[in-house]
Amino acid sequence: MSRLVDKYRDPLLTPGETARHLRIPKSTMYNWLSDEAAGAPLVHRVTPEKRGWPSVPFVAVIEAYVLRTLRVDLGLKKSTVREAAAAIRKQFDTPYGLATRRIATDGIDIFVEHAGRELARAHDGQTPIREIIENDLQFIDWDKDDTPNRLRLRQYPDVAPVIIDPRFAWGSPVVEVNRVPVAAVVDLWRSGESIRTVADEYGLTYEQTEAICRVATDRAA
Repeated sequence: MSRLVDKYRDPLLTPGETARHLRIPKSTMYNWLSDEAAGAPLVHRVTPEKRGWPSVPFVAVIEAYVLRTLRVDLGLKKSTVREAAAAIRKQFDTPYGLATRRIATDGIDIFVEHAGRELARAHDGQTPIREIIENDLQFIDWDKDDTPNRLRLRQYPDVAPVIIDPRFAWGSPVVEVNRVPVAAVVDLWRSGESIRTVADEYGLTYEQTEAICRVATDRAA
């Protein structure tokens, strides 16, 4: 790569690709890209160079991942997410309130406070919400300036961690151990090569290659 990727302005993925990697419906991703909280997008996008080209910067991948946790895993209403997102942006003074390390600390309290109005749990209704958010945010790595630098895709098992890192493969998922694009591994396997041959070609173990291809098969099912 000839230059560093701008996490906020360089388009890396299409909305469809982002939806596929995060395992959410494409229509949901488009909806999030068009929605707002306190006058700012819930998920930021940039203008594509051409119709159908990438329009999702890395920061938006993180925003969408956090929203997936809130909407899909926790089942929070969109109105609750909007209110909490607006509160976080105001408190932290950033339009990217869903993509800052602060969301993993102070921001959780804000979401718990808003979610507590609509989720009825056991005697301690806040604990499940906090545990889910904290667990899911562990898949995000942060720079020293509290901005995200990579996301581990949780559908891949520990034996073969896969990440989205804007420094590698222009934001396409890569195998963490050697930065090989996942698409290259899967495409070679789908062309008819054996798991062992693919593993040898890309310097992976048999178990790693099998796990990656299994996730690709599950996604296609």
